Amino acid sequence: MSNITADLIIRNGLIVNGTGGEPYKGDVAIKDGKIVEVGTVSGSSKEEIDATGCIVTPGFVDLHTHYDGHVLWDTHLKPSSNHGVTTALIGNCGVGFAPCKPETRAVMLNFMEGVEDIPKEVMEAGLPWNWETFPEYLDAVAARHLDMDVAAHIGHIPLRAYVMGERGIHREAASPEEIEKMGKIAEEAVRAGAIGFSTSRTSHHQSRDGWKPASLDATEAELVGIAKGVQRGGGGAIQLITDFGDHEGEFGLMESMARESGCSVSFTMTQKDDNLKRHVKTMEMIEKANDEGLEIRGQVLSRPTTTIFGLSVFGHPFAFCPSYQKIADLPLPERVAEMRKPEVRKAILDEFPTITDHRASKAYTMLERIYELREVEPELEPFPENSLTGMAEKLGIPAKEYAYERLIADEGLTMFMLPSTTMVDQAMDAIEKMMKHPHTVLALGDGGAHSTQICDASAQSYMITRWIKGRHGRSVSLPEGIKMITLDPAITAGMLDRGVIEVGYKADLNVIDLDNFTLYRPLLVKDLPAGAGRVVMPTKGYRATIVSGEITRRDDKETGHLPGRLIRGRQPAPKAA
Repeated sequence: MSNITADLIIRNGLIVNGTGGEPYKGDVAIKDGKIVEVGTVSGSSKEEIDATGCIVTPGFVDLHTHYDGHVLWDTHLKPSSNHGVTTALIGNCGVGFAPCKPETRAVMLNFMEGVEDIPKEVMEAGLPWNWETFPEYLDAVAARHLDMDVAAHIGHIPLRAYVMGERGIHREAASPEEIEKMGKIAEEAVRAGAIGFSTSRTSHHQSRDGWKPASLDATEAELVGIAKGVQRGGGGAIQLITDFGDHEGEFGLMESMARESGCSVSFTMTQKDDNLKRHVKTMEMIEKANDEGLEIRGQVLSRPTTTIFGLSVFGHPFAFCPSYQKIADLPLPERVAEMRKPEVRKAILDEFPTITDHRASKAYTMLERIYELREVEPELEPFPENSLTGMAEKLGIPAKEYAYERLIADEGLTMFMLPSTTMVDQAMDAIEKMMKHPHTVLALGDGGAHSTQICDASAQSYMITRWIKGRHGRSVSLPEGIKMITLDPAITAGMLDRGVIEVGYKADLNVIDLDNFTLYRPLLVKDLPAGAGRVVMPTKGYRATIVSGEITRRDDKETGHLPGRLIRGRQPAPKAA
């Protein structure tokens, strides 16, 4: 194609096209939101990006986020959109806001706050509640202009509450008639554009008031009945999270849903401290299921899930000490000034460790498991010698004194982390084996959730800094690493129109300065409704992020363009492909 009049041409980049094939230097031309030429482009365009020295990749796809409310009160879905994500799935883990009758709105907020740590005040201030049914919720999302595309699951908890009322919320068994009704609503949701269905089967998920998830004890008949509804609606993806208390039984439920409905099933797969080798057996079960023709994948994270501590966010090693509690409500600068006073320092250190009935208080005092996150390229792979205890031993001082001094350093902006899953044995072996398995997919960014406690939404950037750039020796190749965060999750979601740089595909792209790509420590920004905050991890090196042919971020800053929209259902591959 010569003398093409394109909307945008990216020139002279190293194209990593998402398929796992060998990168090559070339140009990418975009028109009307689609890729129209790849290779040597000789035509003209309205705008050009010089990608010399950069890689050009498809936009990243995150299968697991919780922007269910954010899509209605915000336009920029941070902290995912600032990590190259151009498509995100919402409505995971069985929670959500639709379908929902007015009388159960408070219960849905209760579950969302307890399960995903999104403050009730934020949701009350931000949600317009201009829907009741799931199709009406999708219409509300479709009216929004965003900085990335989103697709939505229908969640099991609101579905149960809508059909069964109090009985469903409190985990009573569904009758055959209620199962049939839930299946019909799931069918209706998929016909309207739901990407699929999600459920929670973990007792770790609890409402703010301590209720276990309404979906926890759902029977095989109920789960299969809903899955069949998804299939009748046109098919889709089923996502779940489970404790695997009964390993074979829980995996058997997944197999039943996949077998009876023909839907793909994916589930949260991690390494946990209650059974460090369970993920190995799970991978064997996945292999067997796929060999039998079922489509079952484990959703895994490219980095440890970590709880973030600090004076600027909730929780730190001294948070429950009585002398600290006296000053806990002071503004950060005043708190730091108080903590630097000798008498306050002595009082707090004398009281450490203070263990209360708060479920986190013991974990916060485990200094041998807590690590400081440095400002530039924070070390998310925690080696024992770099823990607060390990660092204190190098200096020959008590660990609690070292922790205290680091906490108030940098005017209280210091951040600590505690690996909570997938690195409980302080090694990356489990993560590496899980993410390289042929039937797993990188996901679990959890964008929008746990807004002041974690920032796993940096997982795509961490794939670049840790695995592709090969810190600490072990790595994945550039083509394979990019495929893991583009084409693989796109296929899992049934979005076959994206994740690849080829003619006809959706023009979602990243231009990345790989040599100078940098990830920074977490930072609290207060930009949520009601003045609430969320943690983001800034980056340097995203020269451009492009959604539907429009540049949404340039040099790690927002451009103001909002081409992102609701995706209704699975998308076919372009005919030109």
